Amino acid sequence: MPYGIPEYCFPYPAADILIVAAGKAKAVTADMVKEGAVVIDVGVNRIGMSKEGKAILCGDVDFEAVKEKAGMITRCPEGWAP
Repeated sequence: MPYGIPEYCFPYPAADILIVAAGKAKAVTADMVKEGAVVIDVGVNRIGMSKEGKAILCGDVDFEAVKEKAGMITRCPEGWAP
């Protein structure tokens, strides 16, 4: 399990809808997601700074890997809120 989190905390890959707020960048990977599931990533993590001095952000879901497996997925940041 990622980051020492007990396995019972993760009902995947049985979940049809997975809402992720783990607080760790890219904590949820494709092997943790059911084929066709709806994945809502609400986590925002700063993983570095650009050459221009802007924060580089990513979500709690490994978007590039999970988008191939999920039926629907939100991009984070910018995907779940107005």
